[in-house]
Amino acid sequence: MGRIPDPRNPHGTRYPLVALLSVAVCAVLAGATSFAAIIDWLYDLDEHDQVRLGFTRGVPAGTTIWRLLTRLDADMVSTVLAGWLRSRTPPAPTRPRRYRTVIAVDGKTLRAARLPEGRQVHLLSALDTSTGIVLAQVTVDTKSNEIPAFTPLLNAVENVLGTLTGVLFVADALHTQTGHAEQITSRGAHLLLQAKGNQPTLHAQLKTVPWAQIPVGDRTRDRRHGRKETRTVKAVTLHIPGGIAFPHAQQAARIIRTRTVAGKTSRETAYLITSLTATDAQPADLQKWARAEWLIENQVHNVRDVTFREDLHQARTGTGPAVMATLRNTAIGWHRINGDTNIARANRRANRRSHDLITAVTSSYIRTQ
Repeated sequence: MGRIPDPRNPHGTRYPLVALLSVAVCAVLAGATSFAAIIDWLYDLDEHDQVRLGFTRGVPAGTTIWRLLTRLDADMVSTVLAGWLRSRTPPAPTRPRRYRTVIAVDGKTLRAARLPEGRQVHLLSALDTSTGIVLAQVTVDTKSNEIPAFTPLLNAVENVLGTLTGVLFVADALHTQTGHAEQITSRGAHLLLQAKGNQPTLHAQLKTVPWAQIPVGDRTRDRRHGRKETRTVKAVTLHIPGGIAFPHAQQAARIIRTRTVAGKTSRETAYLITSLTATDAQPADLQKWARAEWLIENQVHNVRDVTFREDLHQARTGTGPAVMATLRNTAIGWHRINGDTNIARANRRANRRSHDLITAVTSSYIRTQ
């Protein structure tokens, strides 16, 4: 955490930056949902644990922690904590032959967090779908949208991973942009993107492919929560003059989702393009990777809302909203790399075992709870 610049005046600084950040991380890992809850968690610790966190000269006032967290470089906090989580991730088991790192990109508006001029805070995040770690998070300019924020996000992911070679990025149709494709492929990475109305030429081209003549490449059936769903995938390498109307696209795919809920059946058709060839991406792979796009919504954004009550948190000072969102991402990622799927339960357990939590967080080597 020493890489994060300290915004405080060095003269008269009493509490180490690392100590203040450590208590924020620990408190949110234990379920703290606000700045006030972080401060309460610190005050509830016994003196021995406060010292272990680095508070050898007493504990700071609540306003001291609040002022620091609302002035930190939010993007740097995200990068450093993502790297910290990755350094504590247990080695992966044996991977399948066509395994690759899949990064899901999606944005989220913090509904109750407003800036002084009344605008809502919007964040764009990148999730490593294999580990559950949010590798990067950037704040979207209030006068713009997610598209210009994609390059800074890509830079941040590359900073954490070291290289993007072979990495696959999946995102919704908003990010089916030629500029994004050039950025991704120039770094040796790949893309799997959906085609909709924002790319009318591409969308029209994919719709006119003679899909009826193409055999089904993969079909899956799910039955859960009173819902039946069938997903049918067809993929093809298009050999047409000029190729697919999108840079670096090697294959086109069509996924038909048929859902039956309470006796009512609906059908949705999605068209996708990927920079991977048929040798590296079979229909079953495309099926799995396309579904990975939803993981960032289901496993991160929804958890931040339901478990950490993010949409009720009315942070509005400085970088506070983004920093708190990063702390929540860190808590979710920490619990997931330790094998937990129920994050609320993991928070409660961490809170009951605060001594063990502090040991795990402050240790310099991999350790699980």
